[in-house]
Amino acid sequence: MTKKSISNYNHKISEEKWQKIWQDQQTFKFDEDSKLEKYYILEMFPYPSGKIHMGHLRNYAIGDALARFKKFQGYNILHPMGFDSFGLPAENAALEHNIHPKNWTLNNIEIMRSGLKSIGLAIDWQREIITCLPEYFKHEQKIFIDLYNANLAYQKESEVNWDPVDKTVLANEQVIDGKGWRSGATIEKKKLKQWFLRVSQFSDELLSELKNLTGWDNRVLSMQEKWIGKSQGLEIDFAIENSDKKIKIYTTRADTIFGASFIAISASHPLAIEIAQNNINAKKFIKNCKNYQENSNDQEKIGFNTNLFAINPVKNSQKLPIFIANFILMDYGCGAVFGCPAHDERDYEFAKKYNLNILQVIESKNNENIPFSTPGTLINSEILNGLSTKQAKEKVFEILSNLSLANKKTNFKLRDWGISRQRYWGTPIPILYLEDGRIVPQKIDSLPITLPDDPKFNQNGNPLANHHGWKYTTYEENGKIIKAIKETDTFDTFFESSWYFLRFIDPKNSKAAFDSKKVNKFMPVDQYIGGIEHAVLHLLYARFFTKALKKCGYIDFDEPFKNLLTQGMVCHQTFQTQNNKYIYPSEAIKKEDNNYYHITTNEKIIVGRSEKMSKSKKNIIEPADIIDSYGADTARLFMLSDSPVSRDLEWSDSSIKGCWVYINRLWRLFNEFSQNCKISIKEQDINYTDIKDKNHQEIYRLTHKTIYLVEKEFQNMSFNVVIAKIREFSNALEKFTYNDQISNQIMFFALKNLAILISPITPHLAEELWQNLGHNSLISTQQYPKYNKDLTIDNEVNIAIQINGKLRDVIIIAKDSDKKEIEKLALSSKNIIKFTKDKIIKKTIIIPNKLVNIVIAQ
Repeated sequence: MTKKSISNYNHKISEEKWQKIWQDQQTFKFDEDSKLEKYYILEMFPYPSGKIHMGHLRNYAIGDALARFKKFQGYNILHPMGFDSFGLPAENAALEHNIHPKNWTLNNIEIMRSGLKSIGLAIDWQREIITCLPEYFKHEQKIFIDLYNANLAYQKESEVNWDPVDKTVLANEQVIDGKGWRSGATIEKKKLKQWFLRVSQFSDELLSELKNLTGWDNRVLSMQEKWIGKSQGLEIDFAIENSDKKIKIYTTRADTIFGASFIAISASHPLAIEIAQNNINAKKFIKNCKNYQENSNDQEKIGFNTNLFAINPVKNSQKLPIFIANFILMDYGCGAVFGCPAHDERDYEFAKKYNLNILQVIESKNNENIPFSTPGTLINSEILNGLSTKQAKEKVFEILSNLSLANKKTNFKLRDWGISRQRYWGTPIPILYLEDGRIVPQKIDSLPITLPDDPKFNQNGNPLANHHGWKYTTYEENGKIIKAIKETDTFDTFFESSWYFLRFIDPKNSKAAFDSKKVNKFMPVDQYIGGIEHAVLHLLYARFFTKALKKCGYIDFDEPFKNLLTQGMVCHQTFQTQNNKYIYPSEAIKKEDNNYYHITTNEKIIVGRSEKMSKSKKNIIEPADIIDSYGADTARLFMLSDSPVSRDLEWSDSSIKGCWVYINRLWRLFNEFSQNCKISIKEQDINYTDIKDKNHQEIYRLTHKTIYLVEKEFQNMSFNVVIAKIREFSNALEKFTYNDQISNQIMFFALKNLAILISPITPHLAEELWQNLGHNSLISTQQYPKYNKDLTIDNEVNIAIQINGKLRDVIIIAKDSDKKEIEKLALSSKNIIKFTKDKIIKKTIIIPNKLVNIVIAQ
């Protein structure tokens, strides 16, 4: 075959062309009236911070590959995109750059939308939603009013997590190790009137229905279960020495009560507050406790000795010192516990610090050293000795309940969701405070309650509270005008993302958040994709919202997401100068001595470990640069080929270049066929029995086998395996010789299917390859190819030949050959003849399709 010079694939021309064609032809528009089974795929929508980063590229490449594959399978695909566009960064940018948050946000959306489109996503862009626009948040305000009327939203004065940097309240889930999740500032405690949603009302449902989420990452299920924190225990009354008062404590380990050595109460406990009124040291200690968070596992556990004692109700001679402790929370249990140091690590640490008694009362099966919390057999516990942990718990309850000192109690760690934020750039909470003292929701016909266009950010506190022209209003009731003040808090931005997946189904509806019939028809989301960092924030809130909306009559289903994939992060080495200043990867060059040096100063660079790409550590690669140099398909191919999608992906310049080389190999493979195939090829099925040449048979069988294997791995979302199978297939095709009618027909059949198989990964290239084969249609609208199951099964097998149990040869024979044929071929092998010549063969053991063991006399 004559080979003409073939230029490299021109990704810039190709990608721009096909993206325009897909858009003009609305190739990926969701058809609400289609008879096809729907498949709703959704990646967590982005916050519009500006240019897309590698995390975005990976997340959306994963979702897009699955969406395109499912479209091939004949599903009616719903694959939308939007922008989670309220939030503090916009307000901070307004302060820093003197730009209005709305202008900053909408400008970033333009930039990000352009970046997302440059990837070549199979998105129905007509369904785009932008949460900061009134056409979205007016429905959100209506939802809040309905939640309020259903007693699922309420206001109370609450001790809140105050971020002194962002100057706003954070939900418990947004406080990580005592720090604000965004600012990193140490959180303070304040008492403020706040709006809450009754998440705790759904604690049992949120927990029990986790078992139905069989398509979710087990790590997320475990994290939610832990966060909901259901526990069953006892509330026990401890008498206070020389007082008529009692302390009610909650414990899940009543079996360890004989090992109790202290009582710890919350800094917000009524007894602690009473003590602080007359004790300045207690008052100071309580103030310091306000900044402690339950999630601060590494913070020192400290206490204030009240000099009061409680009496152990099962051991009246034992007095237990009462401490105010910084690790006890008032809103869990009773705000008081007894400490058993031998069987709780936290209590052990506390007892050691304050020289308290430590008594082991459980003997474990494995003779563990204290402190340990595993169950076992009771010791040093008087009447409980010899009982199991379970038996001892019941015995303690029996004893104390007969004395009216205990009752069984189920508790949850999950608390109601505080949704008030003292910021400007968010959805205004639709509540009015009337001058007669009443609190009422805004009237539905007044929605949306929009933000003022002229906020002032150069003042402390909430810009809305300082905007008198906006917050002062009136309320009409029975023809009477009443003076009123608008609620100046805005929603936590997780409010917007807790229902956006419903709005995508009916995004243009101006009268309601969505049409319930449509949502009931097209929900749940079949595949949701996003980071595991959202396990107990967004994902839990979205589940709660779904249940709350069902209770309010909006929908008739319980769970929003059928399957959940949590993708890994994109990581890169970090580079620092000798004075520990981070530099970009492009500023570090590797020299012959395998060390890195600064590209301009020639200073030796410190190479750090691979970490998640971040602006702060400058270990970032811009997707736009990769797309410009190598194309979106190269970037997509790399994102999906180097690692399972659930694992972190290590950035590699050489792998990116390797993907670019592979794309050009495919380009040449198809172009060479087009140039050299002089025979008219017809779109017709090939009859396997007509193929006589063994090499032709192998390629034809390999095509069917690859179609089968790729479909299987696509279903598993094992994209790296998909790509590996496609590479094996294309490698074989590169070696295939086609020089007659049947071989050209086979090659055409193989290439046609190869183009379809690679299309979800590299869609622009695949469209070019499809056209190259003479098709006028879009490859994106094709069906997944069918395969002959009989041809996916290997017809040859490798047989290991052993002599006296030692491997001496491997032969290839037809699968399921009879034993006589296997023995004949084994004994005629040259490698075997060497060992059996002039030897007596005592017997031959044959395991069909696997093994032959020839036993010879020694």
